[in-house]
Amino acid sequence: MCRAIKTLYNFKPPATDQEIRASSVQFVRKLSGFTRPSKANEAAFNRAVEQVSRAAHELLDSLITTAPPRDRAVEAAKARARGADRISAPDSR
Repeated sequence: MCRAIKTLYNFKPPATDQEIRASSVQFVRKLSGFTRPSKANEAAFNRAVEQVSRAAHELLDSLITTAPPRDRAVEAAKARARGADRISAPDSR
């Protein structure tokens, strides 16, 4: 999975519209290969972002869990630790 796309489900407080949109933009960037689309592709790119964002909202609103909500600070600390492990790990190539 793209590292820039973060899990948004089951957090207290819930994911914001801005977080969902940012993940949608990253997803469309990954699919299209564009960091920023040309003027000719801008409308299609923006339409795809809006559609992915709507689908993400629909998904997050319909999921059900019995697990307690995750804490954003704890999850951020775990992500930083994983990042530090990746940086300090010897190159396996």
